[in-house]
Amino acid sequence: MDSAICPFCHLSVPSSELEWHANGHFEDQDDRRRQHQLDADFELAQQIALAPNSPFQSGSFQSEKAVSAMLCESTSDGQTSWFDGRTRENGEQNMAEKISYLIDLQTRSPFYKVEGDLMALLRNCLESEAENTKSILSSYVDHFQSIESEDVGWGCGWRNIQMLCSHLLVKRPEAREVLFGGSGFVPDIPSLQRWLEIAWERGFDAPGSDQFNHVVYGSKKWIGTTECAALLRSFGLRARIVDFGPKESESLYLSVPGSSPGEPLMGINNGRKRRTLNIYGPMDRYLPRDVPQASSSQEKKSNSSFVQLNDSANKASDNDSIQFGHQHAMFSEKTPLYFQHDGHSRTIVGIQVRHQKNGIRQYNLLVLDPAHKTAALERSLKEKVKWQRLIKRGVHTLKKPQYQLCYVDPGLASEDEMEKMKTIDSAFLEF
Repeated sequence: MDSAICPFCHLSVPSSELEWHANGHFEDQDDRRRQHQLDADFELAQQIALAPNSPFQSGSFQSEKAVSAMLCESTSDGQTSWFDGRTRENGEQNMAEKISYLIDLQTRSPFYKVEGDLMALLRNCLESEAENTKSILSSYVDHFQSIESEDVGWGCGWRNIQMLCSHLLVKRPEAREVLFGGSGFVPDIPSLQRWLEIAWERGFDAPGSDQFNHVVYGSKKWIGTTECAALLRSFGLRARIVDFGPKESESLYLSVPGSSPGEPLMGINNGRKRRTLNIYGPMDRYLPRDVPQASSSQEKKSNSSFVQLNDSANKASDNDSIQFGHQHAMFSEKTPLYFQHDGHSRTIVGIQVRHQKNGIRQYNLLVLDPAHKTAALERSLKEKVKWQRLIKRGVHTLKKPQYQLCYVDPGLASEDEMEKMKTIDSAFLEF
């Protein structure tokens, strides 16, 4: 059975139990940490309510009432939830007002802004390589690194969401209008956690919500592609998931047609436990040729960024399909890919194909890793020194038994689509 090292106690545990084992380190601390975060929110609410230009300083609301409306109520089972003091008497939470409060209180995530644009620097490096390479890149992505004092060891999933959203906010006008209440910025992790809880409350990914006991705010529990999809879908974005795994496990994956209701959901670092199969297979079998059609009718119709990125990489090697001219790297409007496997997740921002002398094509994924320091990444790209080891991942290095991808198709979902998207499904591709 495949094993992995716990990043906290350094014990070797089965890969299938790594998430459960790692989360166990935090269970006893979650309540204290959550209360600390709630206290910080309360203090922030006070500052906003008492600020000279605060809307709570005029009209019918007094500052104390405005602050009390932002309190968190502890329920009998130990969970916490936001409520509006004006609607509490009715026994119901006003979702619209809750969202309005979060829009006002969410915080922009700090990050190291790369001078000269990160993807432009990467493109320059790819252009400087040998003439027998062709690369396709997402046109804009900011790098969000894990911070030692905040999220090292558990926050990679949130950082990948931030990287994906940085692209959506800049390159997708329709996404910018709806994401995070039209704020126009990428929120910090606590704010994203609140948005995910709201998505759960609205019915997105009910099984995932149950797995987390409906609470993620203030915790250090690992998340994955399904949480990313649920959060983005709650804004009307067409977030899709692709599962890679052995054929014999197809029925266990997320809502794939033919799944048995009584069997456990398959997932990676997202709260869904499953049996790890000792099966290895290189993912490059999906790169040098067309990807099969997705299993579900919904996914067959989707404008898959993953499929088209791979298809573009194939065409990149065909001068009759794409005219690169004298360039070796070009930008695409496709979104980055949230790339998940047991123990870690990264963001795929492009793909490179190299024509070797023997006629064989070698493929490299171009990735941004939350575990890397942005300043070090910037320095390597500007100096064009050792950047390859930070960015390139040959497909032969991908030896985990299962992988997941999350990407976002263009456009906004209709009302009917929104209801269907509350169930997180996936396209299954066989290893």
